[in-house]
Amino acid sequence: MRITKAVITAAGRHQRTLPLQALIDSDGQEKSVLTILVEDALRAGIEQVCVVVAPGDERAYTEAVGPYASRLTFVPQVEPLGYGHAVYCARDFCGKEPFLHLVSDHLSVSHTDIGCAQDLVQAAERHACSISAVTPSRESLLPYYGCIGAKRISGSDRLYAVERVMEKPTPTEAEQWLVVPGLRAGHYLCFFGMHVLTPMVIEILGAHLERGERVTLSDALDQLGRRERYLAIESQGRRYDVGVRYGILMAQVALALAGQDREAVLSQLLELLAQREMDRG
Repeated sequence: MRITKAVITAAGRHQRTLPLQALIDSDGQEKSVLTILVEDALRAGIEQVCVVVAPGDERAYTEAVGPYASRLTFVPQVEPLGYGHAVYCARDFCGKEPFLHLVSDHLSVSHTDIGCAQDLVQAAERHACSISAVTPSRESLLPYYGCIGAKRISGSDRLYAVERVMEKPTPTEAEQWLVVPGLRAGHYLCFFGMHVLTPMVIEILGAHLERGERVTLSDALDQLGRRERYLAIESQGRRYDVGVRYGILMAQVALALAGQDREAVLSQLLELLAQREMDRG
């Protein structure tokens, strides 16, 4: 299985301006969030990127992505029918091919020399199935993410066979359905903000939508594991939700500390903290 297409969903009411925000990337260059996402996808071997947008946002996004505009296809989500529907809007772009899916309000910073998206795509191509990036998350974060119940694959320290998917479960639901053997108590495997998905996911979403049912991506992924092989991989990085309070700030600090300006940024942070302590004294 070779993955050459990516889908970025960016049509959510509270998401629309987030991909346009400018940050200093780890290479020291100022870029939009959208550009950082597209570059991550290209490093993973992606050749074409579809961005699902609210109608009328195409021009702003084209300007935000600069030299990569020729790699992008824009698909409008005409009605705000939710996350699952946004992914389904890219069905013609994806055709019968697997695709990398990224959300426009999350940035990732890898702890290794391989980017998080590249790591995920390589795993999907190696195992020839849908695979979601996940990260152990404490119980207090359950209201913000989709979450899986799974069993670790024998002989692997990062791969899991997915058995259950729930969208923003309550602690009671998580304790009942999503406990993963070997994971620290009070922690669950939550989605990282990126997936590689097979055409079966589009088929499942379409079946629900044709019946007039609203469906989340988590709903479709919960069914996916009962139809074909579906894995999760623990990401070797950290995700940053730029849509939450201080999210842009935290993402910027993480990019800076992972990049070429690390020492200068650390020095300035230490100076700032020292000055605050002096002012308090």
